[in-house]
Amino acid sequence: MLQTPSGGAGTGTAPAGGRSMSIGAVLNLLRDEFPEVTISKIRFLEAEGLVEPRRTPSGYRKFSQEDVERLALILRMQRDHYLPLKVIREHLEALERGERPQLPAVSQGARPHELLGPGARDIPQSPTVARVGRAELLASAQVSEAELADWESYGLIVHGEDGGYDVEAVTVARLLAELGRFGLESRHLRIMKAAAEREAGLVEQVVAPLRLHRNPQTRAHAEASARELATLSVRLHAALVQSALRAAAH
Repeated sequence: MLQTPSGGAGTGTAPAGGRSMSIGAVLNLLRDEFPEVTISKIRFLEAEGLVEPRRTPSGYRKFSQEDVERLALILRMQRDHYLPLKVIREHLEALERGERPQLPAVSQGARPHELLGPGARDIPQSPTVARVGRAELLASAQVSEAELADWESYGLIVHGEDGGYDVEAVTVARLLAELGRFGLESRHLRIMKAAAEREAGLVEQVVAPLRLHRNPQTRAHAEASARELATLSVRLHAALVQSALRAAAH
């Protein structure tokens, strides 16, 4: 069993008893702490060799308590410390050697956030990773390489200089795929990207002076204000679209 690393990353989720569990049961356990985790995410971590569940003769995955603890540890290192998979693998290998490697300090207020839809009252601080690679984005969003390339060609999804993507790109990819099922193509959706950038610019105008303040509490208030403004902006946008649709129907 993995030792608990310093920094609080090793406490929490674990199944009761020593019984083997299906991937669905593991997902239900992990979602208590990691609401954004998916079966695709677990399979991706397995494909990367970070967790190795036992396989039945018929090919079904069977996870042990140690497997679930290891998954929870990996997800915490991604969520709380923004570590890439390579560093996480090295950290796990060090733990297996009996070492106690130090994790980087958690940067408060730096976590990414997903905007909620209509009726949302808050923005969860629950994405399980701050940056994702291309393969992980494809697996998590369950989209094809061709779809991603098309969205990138229209600027709907943009990778960073490191070749990685913000965690929000997973949500964007899922939504783009859903809209595509209704016949909406990338060229149709550029207007949404432009509107989002204008809304983000408006929010930034409001909070920019607060971000530059010397007082840490004022800077923290700037982040809280940005999240609240973003949520209100999303809700207003949804309400205006619904209103416009009702008007068009009459």
